[in-house]
Amino acid sequence: MSDPRNVAHAKKVTQEKVHHPESSSGAKPKKDRKKAAGPNDAAESKAAPADTAKVEQAPGELEKSGAVLSKLKDMEFHSRTNIEALAGLILTIEDELKQKEFSDPIGALYAAQDGFHTQIAALIESYEAKCASLKPSP
Repeated sequence: MSDPRNVAHAKKVTQEKVHHPESSSGAKPKKDRKKAAGPNDAAESKAAPADTAKVEQAPGELEKSGAVLSKLKDMEFHSRTNIEALAGLILTIEDELKQKEFSDPIGALYAAQDGFHTQIAALIESYEAKCASLKPSP
């Protein structure tokens, strides 16, 4: 009996040939790419290479900065969730379980998480200002 991996590969290759008869890899031929660019595009790109380079760098930097800002906001959200969970644990340990010896360590964690939350909120605020300065002016 044949190896199932070989059968799966053969099936995939056959499907690609059916969907993309011009090439088995699914990529467009090089001729089509050159036609899509056109002769005028090449002349325009040679006329202002410095402007094009600046425009290409700013959106990339803006997109990456936006991703960093998103991760920071995600961390801030989880920090707030941790603070709420720790507050609930403190109430449970002190009031319901009467385990006072654990309330101080959890209180210390609460204070540390609250400090982290305060610092990350300030960082997000300043990083949002930086991202706003990266946006191209209209």
